[in-house]
Amino acid sequence: MAWLDEFSLTLIIIACLLLGLAPFTPEPHVWEKLKMLFSGALVKPLDMFDLLLHAAPFVVLLLKLLRMRQAARPR
Repeated sequence: MAWLDEFSLTLIIIACLLLGLAPFTPEPHVWEKLKMLFSGALVKPLDMFDLLLHAAPFVVLLLKLLRMRQAARPR
């Protein structure tokens, strides 16, 4: 997971805001796809790929924060 050290936290947050939430109206796309997932309406492969694509920056952000937390622990 050393590749996460190469990315700045600012860049990942910007990716979450722009790529993860776009398009912004009428609601963020990732939110729409998550609602479809929990309601059982996420059945098309294109919708599944779309969720994966829009959720990826948030997954990278979570991994980066976990990696930073692990690096900050005293050994």
